[in-house]
Amino acid sequence: MDPLSPGLYIVATPIGNLGDLSPRAADILSRADVVAVEDSRVTAGLLRHIGVKRHMQPYHDHNAEEVRPGLVSRLSTQAVALVSDAGTPLISDPGYKLVRDARAAGHAVVTIPGPCAAVAALTLAGLPTDRFLFLGFLPPKVKARADAIAEIANVRATLVLYESGPRLSACLSALAKGLGDREAAVTREITKRFEEAVTGTLANLAARYADTPPKGEIAIVVAPPGEPEPASAEDGDAALAEALTRLPASKAAGEVAKRLGLDRKALYARALEMKQ
Repeated sequence: MDPLSPGLYIVATPIGNLGDLSPRAADILSRADVVAVEDSRVTAGLLRHIGVKRHMQPYHDHNAEEVRPGLVSRLSTQAVALVSDAGTPLISDPGYKLVRDARAAGHAVVTIPGPCAAVAALTLAGLPTDRFLFLGFLPPKVKARADAIAEIANVRATLVLYESGPRLSACLSALAKGLGDREAAVTREITKRFEEAVTGTLANLAARYADTPPKGEIAIVVAPPGEPEPASAEDGDAALAEALTRLPASKAAGEVAKRLGLDRKALYARALEMKQ
């Protein structure tokens, strides 16, 4: 078996079904000098599945600062494969600093793409996928979670986030309160025996799981906000009346046109009528 060229290999691993490990990923893992892992017990099972043994170096949030320099120093002579417990490394998992430092030191960085729970959830949800925002896990505390939701309330994109079963209903309720009762999907145990995707409004889903928190890995997909209602002539008049107390007609018309999406020339003519 030929050795791998030295460098860092970012290897996506299955999120459930071990059959989803790509042949290329299996080849890289079988030839790497060391595998950087979140949990050696989890990765050991994957390595047994493909019939290989490799030296494993724990690399996770709690030891990354200490371990990273040593991993980077290995890259000049060794092939280091980085994996997470499931899915694509760096997606809600540690690793981007290792990639950054490896590249800064002049080492090769290679990606071996594959499963990702966030992308898989999008394919199951039946919601728009032309633009989406991945949020990872929202903060568990009530105020911090509400603040995080408020930051993205007006983002015109489908939202994807992860959550645990015990916190699912509270998270869905917070999303409904902060975003409005949008369409959503709760996907669970993707690629596993009990895979499911349950759709409905955020409020309905929150009620569904209030008394029966689900088990397993969970991803929530939330529809983007609906198109805003167009401003009426009455809205324009009210906004103009207020703006004319502060601004000349031309500037008042420009301000209201920008804010409400109305025609500036028509607003300017109306402003002149109102001033008379």
